[in-house]
Amino acid sequence: MRGKPMQQIAEETRLPVDIDAQPVVQAAAALRPMIRRYQEEIERDQRLPKALVEQLHAAGFYRLVIPRDLGGLQVDPLTYLRVVELLAEGAGSVGWNLANNGVGQLITLGLPDEGVHEIYAHGAATVIAGTALQGGGQAVPVAGGYRVSGRWQFGSGCQEASWMLGSFQILDGGQPRRTPDGTSLYWRGIFARADVQIVEGSWDVSGLRGTGSFDWTAEDVFLPERRTMPHAGAPLDNQWRRWPGVTYALPAQAWVGPHHSAVITGIARAGIDALIQLAGGKTPRGRTGLLCENPQVQDAVGRADAMLNAGRAYRSAMIAELWHTVAAGKETTLEQRARCRLAAVYAADSARAAMDLMYRHGGSTSFQRNSRLAECWRDLHVVGQTVTIAPEWYPIGGRVYLGMDPGPRLR
Repeated sequence: MRGKPMQQIAEETRLPVDIDAQPVVQAAAALRPMIRRYQEEIERDQRLPKALVEQLHAAGFYRLVIPRDLGGLQVDPLTYLRVVELLAEGAGSVGWNLANNGVGQLITLGLPDEGVHEIYAHGAATVIAGTALQGGGQAVPVAGGYRVSGRWQFGSGCQEASWMLGSFQILDGGQPRRTPDGTSLYWRGIFARADVQIVEGSWDVSGLRGTGSFDWTAEDVFLPERRTMPHAGAPLDNQWRRWPGVTYALPAQAWVGPHHSAVITGIARAGIDALIQLAGGKTPRGRTGLLCENPQVQDAVGRADAMLNAGRAYRSAMIAELWHTVAAGKETTLEQRARCRLAAVYAADSARAAMDLMYRHGGSTSFQRNSRLAECWRDLHVVGQTVTIAPEWYPIGGRVYLGMDPGPRLR
């Protein structure tokens, strides 16, 4: 069964009253059972199956954040995050790849107009893989662009992608070009998938296996200037503000960090539901009653649900605060941006704690490789290692609140 294309969502200055009533969100919820049917194939083949990718395209999930002018849906960040969360409930790898694709697409909107229109010449549902992190490549300036070589990690979704995002240093006379303060100067580039090679065997991991986050390489590839742009630096500044609408005027903190946080909260929801289902039918060894009759399990489920939803509510509230500020024509403050990033980190930490409670009370089922609890625990803890939601953001936010310089990662 093929999904139905979503109608474009007209952006207003107000956020949707009921996010779950949005057609694209309902489509994500409806797709979860189908995602589960592909889970064994996702794990085995370390990629999203082609038939599933077709369903994701048909439902509009690969064009959520693209401007309407380019054929996209131009959704608000809360709608985008809810779609990611629901897809991650189906399988963590699906949520992760769609989350990264969305941020990758936002970054491409910072290219010169010629580059943007080249990338989306065949439609808004263009898959972007790769990483926004600094480093990986070196480039020599030539007429019209650069010759780039390098190796990059974490090419999530590279098998279904048309374009790869990577960062590189520019070399002048064999030496890295530097900024006035002496630091290395990095640029971002969008490579055609056909111009790069995937390093097979470079993604041998315990969780998120289906993301296919293999290393990838480029060897003396010509990268036209229209598909390059300055790297924004350690804080991912918004380089796509020239596009009309509140969606694109928001600071990057409304997207980056929350996107990975949504993957974790989606997986944790699936983990809680897996324990609930298990508890209703399992009698632990050496006991006479069902697992659900154990007061400790009852306590754990109640605590896990509360922790998860508290973190989700905090994250949504801080993103909504940024939205309302921008919609009113005001500039967001450093404190608001710090709260938004910390809310994403806190939601992820709360979800991790909830998942660990479920894993602890699942007994021997929790470490059976094919159990849903084990799958959720593995996937969630891999997502939790990403730098965008790392605990190091807490002291950065704390410095903001204390009136101190937070450092280069938050501006």
